[in-house]
Amino acid sequence: MDGHGDAGVRRLAVGADGWLAGVRRVPSPHRDARPPGAVIDAVIVHGISLPPGRFGGPWIDALFAGTLDPAAHPSFRDLAGLRVSAHVLVRRDGSLTQYVPFTERAWHAGVSSLEGRPRCNDYAVGVELEGADDVPYAPRQYETLAALLAALMRAYPAITPRRVVGHCHVAPGRKTDPGPAFDWARLGAALARLGASPETVPP
Repeated sequence: MDGHGDAGVRRLAVGADGWLAGVRRVPSPHRDARPPGAVIDAVIVHGISLPPGRFGGPWIDALFAGTLDPAAHPSFRDLAGLRVSAHVLVRRDGSLTQYVPFTERAWHAGVSSLEGRPRCNDYAVGVELEGADDVPYAPRQYETLAALLAALMRAYPAITPRRVVGHCHVAPGRKTDPGPAFDWARLGAALARLGASPETVPP
């Protein structure tokens, strides 16, 4: 199961090992242990497209796996040697790929702070949406993201809808994703349909 369709995404569940059951996995080497005693209590929503503005293809997997060929596209030259990852990617069709178990630290937020707490990677889950700041996200992505958030809230009760934020909120001035094209109200409505609070932080 890749998470296609309402029946699929509503069955999302996080295992004790931090992996989503039945979801495609591409394990990333760009990860390490969370600090001792760290409580997973936030989700950071990102946007990504490789090459910029283009969707589909193997390039996001390759970036997070550390196998991106810098010669494959001119825009990839600046990414050579970059060691980044996210826990999960939501494709345009709503399908999911997981790269890092939630119990471990993915390298997604960089220099960041949430409510005065720095080093968001220590305690946050990083979710990438395939998209761009100025391109509307696909309806299926909101439904899958809501189902993913609901599963994360069940597994890690310290995560609440009010602690679901964008990369732009934890690294203002440095990052803009998921961008103005992301509809936070739509995400809230999708959460509400799953029985979760629709109250999300971003205005």
